[in-house]
Amino acid sequence: MDCIFCKIAAGEIPSTKIFEDDQVLAFYDAAPQAPVHFLVIPKKHIGSALEIDANNSNQVAHIFEVIASIARQLDLDNGYRVVTNVGDDGGQTVGHLHFHVLAKRKLAWPPG
Repeated sequence: MDCIFCKIAAGEIPSTKIFEDDQVLAFYDAAPQAPVHFLVIPKKHIGSALEIDANNSNQVAHIFEVIASIARQLDLDNGYRVVTNVGDDGGQTVGHLHFHVLAKRKLAWPPG
């Protein structure tokens, strides 16, 4: 499989890690859209939110636990946004489930 996030999770491509355990990896986005912008991915390949099911939803729950922990660590008490894009129309550019966390600036809705 030629998945860039699988390669990052395997350590084949370097990243600026924030958190890592046996299930997930969190790292700063290479092209940040906010002063704080990091990604959280499952280490096991899941193509997108369309593939979440009873067999892997525990990984997604763990991702949100990790996001909350990192948010406390980075002092994001004023708020942050968690985004996952699904499919071409949803703006997904990497075919591996990932969650963007953006913070430390006022975020508008709807996003541009």
